[in-house]
Amino acid sequence: MKTRSVRSLTIGALLIAMGILIPMMMPKIVIGPASFTLASHVPVMLAMFFSPTMAIAVALGTTFGFLVTTPFIIAARALTHVVFATIGAFYLQRYPQTVAHPVKFQLFNFVMAMIHAVAEVAMVWAFYATGSISGATIDQNFFGFLFGLLGVGGILHSMIDFTLAFFIAKNLSRLFYIPVFAKAKAQSRTFSEITLEKK
Repeated sequence: MKTRSVRSLTIGALLIAMGILIPMMMPKIVIGPASFTLASHVPVMLAMFFSPTMAIAVALGTTFGFLVTTPFIIAARALTHVVFATIGAFYLQRYPQTVAHPVKFQLFNFVMAMIHAVAEVAMVWAFYATGSISGATIDQNFFGFLFGLLGVGGILHSMIDFTLAFFIAKNLSRLFYIPVFAKAKAQSRTFSEITLEKK
């Protein structure tokens, strides 16, 4: 048990370090409060395959990475990652078989991307509505930006990053213990055994 705790702490620390380094090193496109950083969500999404606690810790760690490299509003958007990461991690703990079915996983991916985008859009809306951004005006162009670039763009960015995180975790699970993938394999084995017994 102690070995597993040390391993989890080590993996969590590595993912937080990746989450801090990615905004510093990876190419990014910044358009006002919108930013698209290559693979920026991958560490948080990888943590979701381990545990809700790790997902929350990594989401908070990556927020710090954005805080030191981007404007405050972008770091605030990163803080909302705690929402989808927590929900997604709990779901995967309860239904690990999701990773064994490509269609179910992509449906899960889409739902997570929707939660992700809605939380970020709500955060940006709150900044504009409270006048926290000087000179910002809410007009037709703002809504196009908010729901088009930040909303739809955010969904696509999230789904791409989660698909990337899934393939990394799936390949690593062949060599290392990743709880969600281990549970999915165990459940598949149990299901096969039950089927054979019935036959």
